Amino acid sequence: MKAAYEHVDFGEGCSVRVYNRRLPRIPFERHHHPEYELTLTMNSQGRRYIGDSVAVYGDDDLVLVPPDLPHTWSSNRSINASQPQVAIVVWFDGSWVQRFTDLCPEYADLRNLLRRAACGLAFPKGTGTHVRAQLDRLLSTDARVRLIAVLDILVWLSDVPAEPLTLPSAFDARTGATSRYVPDQLNRVLSLIDTQFARPLKLVTLAKAAGMSERTLTRHFTQHLGESVGQYITRVRIGHACRTLTDTDMPISVVAARSGFANVANFNRQFKATKLMTPAAYRQQFFGKKNDSSPRLTERPPSLEVKRAAVKRQRRGL
Repeated sequence: MKAAYEHVDFGEGCSVRVYNRRLPRIPFERHHHPEYELTLTMNSQGRRYIGDSVAVYGDDDLVLVPPDLPHTWSSNRSINASQPQVAIVVWFDGSWVQRFTDLCPEYADLRNLLRRAACGLAFPKGTGTHVRAQLDRLLSTDARVRLIAVLDILVWLSDVPAEPLTLPSAFDARTGATSRYVPDQLNRVLSLIDTQFARPLKLVTLAKAAGMSERTLTRHFTQHLGESVGQYITRVRIGHACRTLTDTDMPISVVAARSGFANVANFNRQFKATKLMTPAAYRQQFFGKKNDSSPRLTERPPSLEVKRAAVKRQRRGL
């Protein structure tokens, strides 16, 4: 099974991303991304698949997954059936850690942790319990508190013995892992879209930025992100429009133009198809509420949610 490419949105002004995932059971959704991922799994038992490693996991399971290594969890039961299964996920960028340690030598141990995590790390029983004790800080609404908590945890883990999760061969395309080459090319396209979405974006321009043909870019985009180039651009534009609608009192026509839509009619049609309501109704439901542009702690990166919804529709025969 080909691993889906997950685009992780850190949010404006955030160095790390924390995701509080709560659901009845953890489904099998094999994916990869260019960020490191520290995952604490609670109230769940099943199997985790990381690279070529397949292992049984239990409560307070803690692992560190390196960039671009395909992985997923698949639960078979909850330890406490009356409570949801929980995965606390922390994403961070390896280059950010390198720059940070260059500026703050007090955190030099983080470099050792990343070197040890080249093939992933499974931490011993009891380590996850220690991290669980930090949940109040990890799930704080204050981004600075979350950042400090993540740094404290990573520094502590740098001295904790751990077992490698997989072999270097797990990164080889023969095992089903995706080459780093393609994500790097797609990252250039995603960055271009994320910064230039308000302007007309042609497929030929994006393909040139990726160093691919238009046909190849289209194929890789659908394969790794689970949606077409046009669908992704529309979703980015709708996301910007949502933030503008809730954070400002700009006329809807201005919101449409600044979000990259050529006319209000098209904007209204695309917005309603995505959000199942008009832009005016969307703004009204948030009237008087404080919003920010950062993803909520319980909000999953949309690249996999879109793919998951598509799979569900296929299974229903829609």
